[in-house]
Amino acid sequence: MNVVLNLVLAVQMLAAVGMIGLILVQHGKGADMGAAFGSGGSGSLFGASGSANFLSRTTGILAALFFACTLLLAYFGNTSHRTSTSVLESVAVTAPAPVTAASGAAQIPAGAVPVPKPAASGAAQIPTK
Repeated sequence: MNVVLNLVLAVQMLAAVGMIGLILVQHGKGADMGAAFGSGGSGSLFGASGSANFLSRTTGILAALFFACTLLLAYFGNTSHRTSTSVLESVAVTAPAPVTAASGAAQIPAGAVPVPKPAASGAAQIPTK
């Protein structure tokens, strides 16, 4: 399963890089207008209109391959082996032990922590000059 997942991921990345390259190589819609008036666009490698058909078809094939790989990766991501449907159900909840007065007083060491005096309230908190 892990080999198939890595293979699908590699194909998806290659399709993405190929699409990026082909999209950057293609001419925009305004480039055809310049070729009609003799701007030198007809002397290309694929002929006057051959590159548009080849590049657009190849881009479409790579886009379909990228989409199929994305769907496969989403399917493999959702079919992991889980025991429950929720994260909250998988956590074991344990209640803390109840604290009684005798056990709470026994846990405090005698004289270890001094008790602070209560702070003054009201006018005693205002500093004087």
